Amino acid sequence: MATKKTLYRIPKDGKIAGVCAGLADYFDMDVTLMRVLFVVGAFLGSAGFWIYLILILVMPVSGGAKIKK
Repeated sequence: MATKKTLYRIPKDGKIAGVCAGLADYFDMDVTLMRVLFVVGAFLGSAGFWIYLILILVMPVSGGAKIKK
């Protein structure tokens, strides 16, 4: 049986609020790539900036998930 994935912020593994760390863990990708995507999105019409702010408010904080490196 497959385990259910849950989207959480991981502040202890993050640089600002753990949004990119949580998204990288959820989508099973490198956290650096996720951060680069948000920075590029922030410079291209500021979409990345606003999405990041919304996710800080919406995503719950993780209780103990670890980021895969």
